Amino acid sequence: MDYRRKRRLTFFTIGLIFLLSGIEYAVILPTIWRYLQTLDAAPYFLGLSLSAFSFSGLLAGPLFGLWSDRTLGTKKVILFANVFEIVGNFLYFMGYSKWLLLGSRLVAGIGTGAGSSIFSFLTRNTAPEDRSTVFAAVMACRQAGLLIGPAFNIFLRLCDFQVGPFTVNKYTSPGLFMCLLWILLQFVVLFMYWDFTPQDDRRQMNGEEEEEEEEEDEDNEEGKPLVGPSELTGSYGTVPSLQSRASSVANGEVTHVPPPPEDVSSSPFKNFSASREFLREEVVVLLAAQFITLFNQTALETMVTPLTQKFFNFGELENSIMYCICGVEVIAGFVFVRWLSKRVAERVVLAVGLILCNISCVWCLIFLANPQGGFAWQLAEFIIGVFLQVLGLPFVAVAQVSLFSKITSQKTQGFSQGIRRSVGGLATILGPLWAGGLTSDLYVMMGVMMGLLALLTIMMVVSYERLVEPVTVDSPTGAESED
Repeated sequence: MDYRRKRRLTFFTIGLIFLLSGIEYAVILPTIWRYLQTLDAAPYFLGLSLSAFSFSGLLAGPLFGLWSDRTLGTKKVILFANVFEIVGNFLYFMGYSKWLLLGSRLVAGIGTGAGSSIFSFLTRNTAPEDRSTVFAAVMACRQAGLLIGPAFNIFLRLCDFQVGPFTVNKYTSPGLFMCLLWILLQFVVLFMYWDFTPQDDRRQMNGEEEEEEEEEDEDNEEGKPLVGPSELTGSYGTVPSLQSRASSVANGEVTHVPPPPEDVSSSPFKNFSASREFLREEVVVLLAAQFITLFNQTALETMVTPLTQKFFNFGELENSIMYCICGVEVIAGFVFVRWLSKRVAERVVLAVGLILCNISCVWCLIFLANPQGGFAWQLAEFIIGVFLQVLGLPFVAVAQVSLFSKITSQKTQGFSQGIRRSVGGLATILGPLWAGGLTSDLYVMMGVMMGLLALLTIMMVVSYERLVEPVTVDSPTGAESED
């Protein structure tokens, strides 16, 4: 199969993986609370089940990233991780007890750890100037899954039949549905995903250049003299010397030189230092951006449903419509960021996102912590606050992921992306816990969120000059540049 076709199919499969992760979140989240209630679970089990999914992903991310860094392959990592998704969702479908349900989310969360390997794969196989657009497209795929996921619940809630000893109803069917989707994805990964490296790209480019040169040579062959001037300088019957071959190599006529064998077998962690890699000013700023934005996002998501019920008496239908509209806005935001990132630097995109997040948090602190006025005015205040919050997310998300991939070592990108995703996983655990305990005291909840955003903004302003891709890159021999 043609290399370019393989590359397109591989990137299509990556988009499909993120699409399914979004669908899983959107399909299971609306029904898990009622599901737990049928199993006589206490209210705190909802928080435990949601946190368990993030917790296992937090631990699995760096491990899967380490695996992909050492093998420079991601296909086996993805296939292995998807097994946990299949088993976890089947356990969710079985649902004999609340503890089995909790364990099912813990097992399924391990499968999300493959995301760090996928991001490292994208980093290794995309040019720095194209990275933001690629990451934006991948993240938009997950948001598309979040958008279309609720549509599947329309027919899943109609399920009411038996499969052997198992009952398929509106609570268990999401687990069976996602189990079948992840099984289908295994076959897609097997037949439509290839592990390729930057060396493959270079070989493809060199092959195309050689073909073009051969075509030019064939076109000019009739006009070439039988004996070139350089051939007349030697004696009759002599063979070109090794010195002449060496000079041709020095002049750059040989387009491909294989790397030394010791570089291929050397470990990417040979000269790796975690403190030197992650305790740099610019890395700390981007990890802080990952944590604070996800903490605020999940806290607001936790707060939104009780808030709409309290002030607007929204039910499941109204909340579903609201989430769909937010999904459309987020996808449009990623499309715009993809266009914008081709024209401005990532740090500018990050700054725009933080400005929007700050405006949103100030608005929520003023108007949503203690809504005033009639129903129409309160609803308008709520819509503007949610719109601003959702609008800023794509800017911060794409910019910090792209910048992080550029300022950390490419050779250990899987492990680094695992650390970044673990920081985000910690935020998605703490955010709902923080908001869940303060739904009756929104000034305290939003005040802390505003303080965190202000701290992040100050950090970004102070470190703005360092938020760029380093001038020094890894040498062709693969040696790391020392600080």
